[in-house]
Amino acid sequence: MEIISQNNTATNTTAIEFSFTAEEFENAISAAYNKRKKSITVPGFRKGKAPRKVIEAQYGESVFYDDAVNSLYNQNIVAVIDKTGLDVVDVENTEVVEVSKENGVKFKADIITKPVVEISDYKGLEVKKTTKTVDDAAVDAEIDKIRNRNARSISVEDRAAQIGDTAVIDFEGFLDGVAFEGGKGEKFPLELGSGSFIPGFEEQVAGKNIGEDFDVNVTFPEHYQAENLAGKPAVFKCKLHEIKGKELPNVDDEFVKDVSEFDTLDEYKADIKSKLEKAAADEASTNLDNALVDAVIGKMKAEVPQVMYQRRIDEIVREWSARNRISVEDYLKYTGVTMDQFRANFTEVAKRQVDLRLALEKIAELENKGDADGDGVVRYIMVQGDPENVDAQYRTEKSIERLSQDIEVEELTKQRGDWDQTKGQEITANALSQYGDKIDVVFCNNDAMALGALQAIEAAGRTVNKDIYLVGVDALVEVVENVMNDKMTGTVFNDYFGQAHKAADVALDFVNGKDVDNVYMVDYVKVTPENASEILELIK
Repeated sequence: MEIISQNNTATNTTAIEFSFTAEEFENAISAAYNKRKKSITVPGFRKGKAPRKVIEAQYGESVFYDDAVNSLYNQNIVAVIDKTGLDVVDVENTEVVEVSKENGVKFKADIITKPVVEISDYKGLEVKKTTKTVDDAAVDAEIDKIRNRNARSISVEDRAAQIGDTAVIDFEGFLDGVAFEGGKGEKFPLELGSGSFIPGFEEQVAGKNIGEDFDVNVTFPEHYQAENLAGKPAVFKCKLHEIKGKELPNVDDEFVKDVSEFDTLDEYKADIKSKLEKAAADEASTNLDNALVDAVIGKMKAEVPQVMYQRRIDEIVREWSARNRISVEDYLKYTGVTMDQFRANFTEVAKRQVDLRLALEKIAELENKGDADGDGVVRYIMVQGDPENVDAQYRTEKSIERLSQDIEVEELTKQRGDWDQTKGQEITANALSQYGDKIDVVFCNNDAMALGALQAIEAAGRTVNKDIYLVGVDALVEVVENVMNDKMTGTVFNDYFGQAHKAADVALDFVNGKDVDNVYMVDYVKVTPENASEILELIK
């Protein structure tokens, strides 16, 4: 494999061309033949026994080309990305430029990279904290909510329906005088003012009397889930059968005993006020945090690729689905919301999270870059898994490669820990005994060994994130909790949720005849104190 050219064509975009030799192509064709031959029938040969040249003569010389080309790309794109030396976010616009037995295979693609980030004047930021005052009116408003939740439903016969009532109605919808499917209901209990029906419907039921027949004229929303109805005017023929109103309980000591553990109204009001004051204080703290986040982001300059925001929205959608135990597809079907509308709900939060992460990464880079003793050199020990294991090799190489781009590094020792916690503890303890305060960072190929390293660090009287840094991989629950509690510097989450969802989405697109790419990138997630709680909620 060779990278032919690499040119910056736009901000955060690098166009690359890369190729595979005729020999590499031939090997890929041979592998494709061996994989598919069992399913190919050629007259005169038992199924799966036809020689490659016979199959190529029967079906054409290029019969295995597509499989071979796809295999070359899929098996090597990560190596291609590594060879560019770029901090890659995504690969777009992949195109096969040439395919031939003589010259091999040539591709071109656009590499989307992480942005260059600048930040200044981030120290000593000041934001104002404001806390809402909780007065008697706020307490009374909260009690009114509780009264409504405990209201008794009563039949109303001496007045028209009004907002807040439940109207029991028959209805049937018509477009241009023709009834449409799904637009009919009988004896349906509709809470007026709930917003559960088409905008404008409930307001027109208000004012009607029991036994009255009437028309409701509405227009379906432009993005209504039923495309045949979206944006169209409709008439609903309705009849009001029953009105159910609410009878609110009196606010007295007996009411308090029914809805709380208190005996008197004064005690109950005092408790509500205390809870509202705590909620106001929590809100003030949250607002303060948000203001500080905005202030930090405001100091950052970067042209962030849109794909980074979209990736974060993808993650948030998956987290939402896992948290609510419902597929997004089912939710959309039940609510009538489109996927674009659903994703739009997370646009702003995704943008803030991505921007904040970039800003904090830059600040961390500027502050010490892992140099705990501040002497300009990061000295580290590496606790490996099995050195013959590809994951162990990759985790070892990339940890140091990324660090060494920004600061001088020195390896003090690299030892095999075989993914074991006890060995991780022993290796780290011995290294601390030998090198002492020289060690700035302990890198571990997995979290089990990192937990062992933490035991050794604490036993040696060192403090993670103060005079030494400790990093693992795998995002075990205990380690993520340690990151949250400032006992470990960080870990890495292999986003298996994202991988599974992406695989399912691509498979569905493929089955439905949509164009799909050969490779889809699902980012590993760096677990930091800023996102640890989100990751923990996802993996527990």
